[in-house]
Amino acid sequence: MTKINSLIIIATLVFASSCQSGGDETVDDSTGATKESKIYYEGEKHFTNIKQLTFGGDIAEAYWSFDDSTLVFQASYEAWGTQCDQIFIQDVATSRMDSIKPTLVSTGLGRTTCSYFLPGDTTILYASTHLANEDCPPTPAHREDGKYVWPIYKGFDIFVADLEGNIISQLTTEEGYDAEATVSVQGDKIVFTSLRTGDLELFTMDIDGSNVVQITDELGYDGGAFFSPDGSKLLFRSSRPKTDEEIKEYKDLLIQGLVTPTEMELYICNVDGSDLKQITQLGGANWSPFYHPNGEKILFSSNHASEKGFPFNIFMINTDGSGLEQITYDGVFDAFPVFSYDGKKLVFSSNRNNNGTHDTNLFLADWKD
Repeated sequence: MTKINSLIIIATLVFASSCQSGGDETVDDSTGATKESKIYYEGEKHFTNIKQLTFGGDIAEAYWSFDDSTLVFQASYEAWGTQCDQIFIQDVATSRMDSIKPTLVSTGLGRTTCSYFLPGDTTILYASTHLANEDCPPTPAHREDGKYVWPIYKGFDIFVADLEGNIISQLTTEEGYDAEATVSVQGDKIVFTSLRTGDLELFTMDIDGSNVVQITDELGYDGGAFFSPDGSKLLFRSSRPKTDEEIKEYKDLLIQGLVTPTEMELYICNVDGSDLKQITQLGGANWSPFYHPNGEKILFSSNHASEKGFPFNIFMINTDGSGLEQITYDGVFDAFPVFSYDGKKLVFSSNRNNNGTHDTNLFLADWKD
């Protein structure tokens, strides 16, 4: 659920020249969208009434309020006064983010990530580095070995704020990385990723931050977790080294506060960590998973079908690993698919319709099974 910008920029640089360009617009009767417009691609049969919500910057990871009226998301956009990711909210029905800045609900300091509404829709949680340093933390320098890495900022902690941006409480105080928190549909539990044991593992806690329980314990990066609709299971991405060479590389990078996200697969376990199962064995980077409302399918982003690591598109798969289906057909980057609680709408992040820039925007579509 984090460190998207470098991934998006690389994808955009490679595919900017091959992005679908505008032309004569032909209405598709099944979707109401235009086949030649850059917000819709041929074959996206599960989308109707697709709409672009934002129009610039690096904007991603949008999550719904419990009443499905509002989105909370992270954005790095100079036009909105941010130098690195900060958290914003916006009412969906009255969205005018092409001309009106949404409401900032983080402090504007440090870097933030992974926001989520709490029950009642009057508070949100998010991770922030502002207590460690009020400046944006540095991005990793280009490596001589050419490896693509994500930073794991040790200053991240998880906070609760009201919708005016006032911090109400701090949920984590452990040394090191605490982030990637999401909330169960029932509103009673939070799952998050932490480095407190020396490895990047999943933990759960009660909604007030108490009763912290470690869920995973195998070497590797476990993150981006979500609860199943009934709250009984956890779905997450993992990059788990197996060979001696992979293990050494993972440990060496982790000491530097880095991980490589180029090989990730999806896993499911019970909410207590039992009955762990690997869902995908596709190769490449399989990440940003989210449950279909029926609890029997999963949407996720993947580059497994891409010859050079790009593009990333959204796919759907059964929870037993069968029935793989491609959902989006973008030429660059689609990720972070998130269903509304009523299951009728899907919000996702995409490089489509960015006029060849590096911009990543939010898109909204009615979902059609």
